[in-house]
Amino acid sequence: MRVISRKTLKDFWAKHAGARPALQAWFHEARSAHWKSFAAIKARYRSADVLPGNRVVFNLKGNTYRLVVHIHYNTGIVFIRFVGTHAAYDKIDATTI
Repeated sequence: MRVISRKTLKDFWAKHAGARPALQAWFHEARSAHWKSFAAIKARYRSADVLPGNRVVFNLKGNTYRLVVHIHYNTGIVFIRFVGTHAAYDKIDATTI
C-alpha cells in the first residue's frame, strides 16, 4: 500500500514520543501490505473498526492512540486522515475528517 502522508505521523510522534514505535510499526506494515478489503485488515488488526466511506480506525499502543485512514482498496492508497490520542479522537467526527 502507498501511505500518504508519513509526515503526519512524524509530526505527531515529535509531540508524543510514546507513539513513535507503534506508528512506525503500523507504517512499515501498511506499506508492505496488500489490503483488498476490510476483512484483510481485520484479520491482522483485531481492534480495527470500519467506518463509512472506506475509513478504518486503528487502535494503537493499547488504545492510547487512534489512527483514522481512508483507503482506496482498488488503487492501494492509504490516506491518513487523523492521528491523535484517544481523548482527541472522541472530539472529532471520524466519518467526515
